[in-house]
Amino acid sequence: MKRAFAFYFALILLTNTVSAQLKLDISIDKIRNNTGNIMLQFFDENENVITQEMREIKDSTCSFSLNVLKPGKYAVRYYHDENLNNRLDTNVFGKPTEGYGFSNNVTGKSGPPPFEKWLFEINADIKIELIPLY
Repeated sequence: MKRAFAFYFALILLTNTVSAQLKLDISIDKIRNNTGNIMLQFFDENENVITQEMREIKDSTCSFSLNVLKPGKYAVRYYHDENLNNRLDTNVFGKPTEGYGFSNNVTGKSGPPPFEKWLFEINADIKIELIPLY
């Protein structure tokens, strides 16, 4: 009886460990105003969009909490949709007029930075803090 209990207990622990998800908390701070929303895309290392979510801004901050299925390399990009038209607005030269950013707070010289620079490793629950470019 004790052996059967120990076996089932170990099986439950193993099942919970295998199915456990990692948590990614993202905080986007220093947003220039509380108007509009933040649109965020979360990518795997092959540039596949895992999820796309929109959130309200409160006190110049916006937070996301995502469940990650497995350890690996991931990336984030986002923009501040101030006028709620569901796109990143740009001027006549193509320069964004709304805030935007990428994981690792990387920037590009004339356009977005290479995807490889956005990538970051997730091996445990993690929190990242991002600051938009305006």
